[in-house]
Amino acid sequence: MSTKTEVSPSVYELVSGLEIHVQLNTQTKIFSSDSAEFGAGPNEHISAVSLALPGALPKLNKEVVAKAVRMGLALNCTVNQVNYFDRKNYFYADLPKGYQITQDNKPICQNGYLDVVLSNGEEKRIGINRIHLEEDAGKSIHDQNDQYSYVDLNRAGVPLIEIVTEPDIRSSEEASALLTEMRKLVRHLDVSDGNMEEGSLRCDANISIRPFGTMEFGTRCEVKNLNSIRNVRRAMDFEFNRQAEVISAGGKIIQSTLNFDADQGTTSPMRSKEEANDYRYFPDPDLAPIHISDEWLAQLKFDMPALPREISKKLIHDYGMNVSEATMLSEDHELLNYFNTALVAVNNPKSLVNWLTGSVRALLSEQGISISAFKVSAEQLADVINMVDDKKITQQVALQQLLPLLMKSENVDVAKLAAEQNLLIAENSDELSGFVDAVLQQYDAQVQAYKKGKKGVLGLFVGEVMKLAKGKANPQKINEILQEKLK
Repeated sequence: MSTKTEVSPSVYELVSGLEIHVQLNTQTKIFSSDSAEFGAGPNEHISAVSLALPGALPKLNKEVVAKAVRMGLALNCTVNQVNYFDRKNYFYADLPKGYQITQDNKPICQNGYLDVVLSNGEEKRIGINRIHLEEDAGKSIHDQNDQYSYVDLNRAGVPLIEIVTEPDIRSSEEASALLTEMRKLVRHLDVSDGNMEEGSLRCDANISIRPFGTMEFGTRCEVKNLNSIRNVRRAMDFEFNRQAEVISAGGKIIQSTLNFDADQGTTSPMRSKEEANDYRYFPDPDLAPIHISDEWLAQLKFDMPALPREISKKLIHDYGMNVSEATMLSEDHELLNYFNTALVAVNNPKSLVNWLTGSVRALLSEQGISISAFKVSAEQLADVINMVDDKKITQQVALQQLLPLLMKSENVDVAKLAAEQNLLIAENSDELSGFVDAVLQQYDAQVQAYKKGKKGVLGLFVGEVMKLAKGKANPQKINEILQEKLK
């Protein structure tokens, strides 16, 4: 259905919580040795366990537990050192067992929070109710045959964590900020690639409304399988207006599970909303409880990397970066590693920051690659920056000639290559003086204008001398010679 009128947002308040499904980037599945890699042919990554053949027993992947704990620590959760798996019973054609192995009463992590920053600079704390482990289901395909549906079970058993927030979200912007921060975190912690297009990060949004000033929650509807941050915002905004219109017209909201049509930007009912007792949870008898020892938990805490917000503050303090520069580095793990490697060899850290956030970033964007695919090593870039800062080569020549040469070569000495290619700044004052004389003779009218007070033409003279010197001259030196000759 589509809304005909928009109810003023000042009448009702949005109340929402998200269920965020994160596909963990382990090599194998959660309860078997099947590959968990994305992109294989249909049913290539399956086994007796994935197919739920009689007698096939699950065996827990330890790395799944470690990644879940890392995420829990990052979200300020309490880690339950004894937790266990349950069976969640429901029928899906692509769930061969007829139940999903998940966690119900005793999840691996509970009672955390995440602080997010909104566009107006305001900080909002959103509670994390729980993080639980579970397996993914397979995939049903309905559009390849008129008579049959196909089932691809490659995804069945791929490890997931589900992060369930408290109903603390009051706007689609807050939901967007939360998901953006979550995606940064899972990538930073190497828990998941966070790729929403491939389904590595998916979201269900529980949405209700209530009159402003009231504390009682309204009837919620759950919008399933939102696969982009933009669609989360769109679905939330549409559902807010739909529910407000229904209630304002005297109707009642029916608790239900909704589908979001990304083309139309609308929601529609899929089924009535299940309750927990519909799933008939009970402990899985095939899996022993998970025991996380004090020693292992201490090691996981010790191995935790600094989080992006902490890194950003340190970069600002230590290297005088602005917020934008520090955020860019702290949120890109590969770029930060590159920066730290180059930092050892560069003379001026601020120059390195300027190059990475300016010229190098533009070059990477132009080529459509990440820093990991950049052929110039961190040490080589540091050498280039040092040569520019030491006035041995101009920045223009470094960018336009030296870097492209380095990208075509491996393990070459930067200074040696620059000398071999005749890229170094000319130190011959007599030669530069000759270039200056030639330019002043060519632009006599501008020379006379300069002498009458039009100082802006000095840049023209410098540029023309640089052309004659083929870019291999120190602009400051040219400036000095020009000013001497123009007295």
